[in-house]
Formats: sequence, structure tokens, C-alpha cells
Amino acid sequence: MNSPAKSVLVVDDTPENIDILKGILSPYFTVKVASNGRMALKAVAKGTPPDLILLDVMMPDMDGYEVCRLLKADPQTRQVPVIFVTAKSSVEDETHGFSLGAADYIVKPVSPPVVLARVRTHLALADRSRHLEDLVQERTEKLQRRTQELEETRLEIIRRLGRAGEFRDYETGLHVFRLSHYAKTLSKHIGYTDFEAEELMYAAMLHDIGKIGLPDSILLKPDRLTPEERDVVKTHCEIGAEIIGDHPCGILQLARTVALTHHERWDGTGYPHALKGEEIPLPGRITALVDVFDALTSERPYKLAWDFDEAMDYIRDEAGHSLDPSLVERFLAVRDEVREVMLAFTDAVH
Repeated sequence: MNSPAKSVLVVDDTPENIDILKGILSPYFTVKVASNGRMALKAVAKGTPPDLILLDVMMPDMDGYEVCRLLKADPQTRQVPVIFVTAKSSVEDETHGFSLGAADYIVKPVSPPVVLARVRTHLALADRSRHLEDLVQERTEKLQRRTQELEETRLEIIRRLGRAGEFRDYETGLHVFRLSHYAKTLSKHIGYTDFEAEELMYAAMLHDIGKIGLPDSILLKPDRLTPEERDVVKTHCEIGAEIIGDHPCGILQLARTVALTHHERWDGTGYPHALKGEEIPLPGRITALVDVFDALTSERPYKLAWDFDEAMDYIRDEAGHSLDPSLVERFLAVRDEVREVMLAFTDAVH
């Protein structure tokens, strides 16, 4: 099946000039005509724009330069090649026309072979340009899909790795999901953007990944730990930071900070570096708070789960001691959202 003929719009205020151009082009193209600039703009706006426009410069009311400027300002017609057909052939005239976006100049009186050659050339160039744009768009969309797939895969690996670490410690592995969503809820309430809160949520999933390096005899011990065993447990922060490593990925950098600092205390009595107050990075302070809360409200081999309100009271009492007082205030203010997260991740992983 033959492709439909390309369409050319001829714009000229002199009927004889229109007849000449129409006679040259009609055997090869679908030709439409307009006798002035305003008619040309109306014709273009009615339906599908023409594939090319032959445009006279010297016309009453609105000259060809103004018509060209308006066509190039409209996203619907910006890519349509415009060839000026004019008796104005000075360098200044041509320069002005090209500055407005014209593709070419044909000087009157016209030569039929020149008109056909220029029209065919610019139609072919326009086709190639559109083809390249389509290819770029297609490649861009593929790249965006691939990037999205890689991002989703990376986040799922972080999620699964965090859960794997918790399975060594807690039977259901739900702690990591509750904690990460608590961290997201609190961080948004203190001014994190949605993107930043999402990053912290995933980073917090790796807060205890260092426990992979602890012996089962200590990690799974049903009784209280001895001081020596507690010292071994404390090494999980630095082990976690070493496992995550120093990586340029923003989430992994954040995860390393969280893993290393989530057991530091506001009063400086935490570990591994006894940081105090705002010396502790904010992501570590956020994770420390929600980690304590989830530990209190979760059943462990050595304790029963605390009641929600009892846990909130404990968090309030720890303000200025182990926990950042300003974060405690914000956490208490979102207690209803915290309760929703706790209930959502009690029986199933979402």
C-alpha cells in the first residue's frame, strides 16, 4: 500500500503565484492554499498540520515573518518546515528569516526543479528528524523503565537483606518492617520530604544487619545476657557498618550511618562511640527512638510485649536521657499513626 501523499500549504496573496506553485507541486503532493497569513494560521489550526509550508514574505496585514514566528511558537507546528518564497533576497532578509526558524529560501521568480528539489529535501529531513525523535523517545522510555526496574530490585534486595538479618533474631522478622515504617512516619513529621522519608525507611531496614556476625549462642539466648555477652552484642553496630561498606549509593550511605549510630544515646552513654546530643546523626537518633519503641512493644524470648500506652510513657520518660527530646515530642504527636503501623505489621508482612 502506498503511503499517503505529503501535504504542502502554499501561502501567497497573489493568485498567479499560488497557481504556479500549485501546478509544480500537485502531481506529487496534496496542496492546500491560503491567500494571507491569518487564513494560513486558521488552516493550520483546524486539523493535522501540513508536512511543509511555502510562505510568501510580503503580504498585507500580517507578513510572512510574523506568520513564521507564530508557527514556531506553537508546539503543534514548531517542527513543520517553513520555506520562504519571496522576491526579497538580501542577506539581511534571509538572515532574519532563518532567525525565526525558516528552513530555506526560494527566490522569485521560482524555478520548478528548484522548488521540487527544495521541498523534497526538507520533507525528507523532517521525516528523518521525526524518526530520530521517535527513536530517542523510545530509547528514553526503555531507559526509564530499566532504571525503575533496577531501583525496585535494589530496594527489594535491601528489604530482603534486612528481613534476613531479623530472622536470625526474631521468629517472624516483622521488627524490621515496623521499625522502618515508624522511622518513615516520624521523619515526615519533622520535615523530611516524601523522598527522604522513603530513603530512611529502606535504610533503617538494615539497622541490625550486623547481627549476622554474632554467634547464635548469644543472639538466641533465652535468658538475660552476661556483661561479656553484651559487649559482644555491641559489636553488631560496627559489623553492620562494615557489611554495608562505604558506597556512593545514597541509601547505602544512609544505611551505614543508621547501622553505626542507632545505639548511641542522647546523654552520651551509648555505643559504639559514646556520641552525645546532636553529635549523633539525625537518622541514627530517629532509628534509635523507633527501635526502642518496637523492642518494648514486641515479645522477645526473654520478655512479654508491653502495652502501647506503657511504651509511649517510657519513650516520654527517656526524653533527654537516651532519646532526643525534640524527636520524642514529635513521636508522641503521631501516636495514632504509630499505632496504625504497629497493627498493620503485627500479623503479616505487607
